[in-house]
Amino acid sequence: MRDHFRHPRHPRPLDISAPLPEVWIGRATNRMQWVAAVAGAACMALGITLAVDSAWTSGIAALLMAVIGCVAAGLLVLFGTLAFVHVEVKVDQRAMEVRCGHIGVPRRRILLAHVVGADYVAKVTPHEWGGWGYRWRPEKGKGVIVRRGEALVLRLDDGRTFTVTVDDAEFGVRVIRDRLRPPTPTGPTGA
Repeated sequence: MRDHFRHPRHPRPLDISAPLPEVWIGRATNRMQWVAAVAGAACMALGITLAVDSAWTSGIAALLMAVIGCVAAGLLVLFGTLAFVHVEVKVDQRAMEVRCGHIGVPRRRILLAHVVGADYVAKVTPHEWGGWGYRWRPEKGKGVIVRRGEALVLRLDDGRTFTVTVDDAEFGVRVIRDRLRPPTPTGPTGA
């Protein structure tokens, strides 16, 4: 199999000699979230249809509750799922920033000064986190889980952890670990 046909979740082997970029950007996408987004849009359409075509004789209160309920549920599902269709992780010299969805919300910025370590996890599942999205589990910490697969885990100076599923997480961990090392002196050491 030629390299340019590889699936993004199965990147080529890690090249330790490759130079590290000034800014590393990793992404992950979950196309299954579009199914839930379509369900949310259908629920909103049902609410609008009820409002326009209703011939209910049971009263305006029942109609309003049905319309508002359908539209509200549809909006919650639609925007809740679209926020986690994909994630982008950006690591520069000072921080790691996680942006979700098409508008970048929710967003989390973690200064590298508060990070004590970074680890690579080969397989994370939404099931172990209680689903997709911005998650919190007492035994796992916080995380942004948009799909099953590889993830990077930051260990923070307050004892907490932050996990994010992202393609090429192993390289991202390498970049973060490099940023955490104290700078080595480059000049003469004195005499």
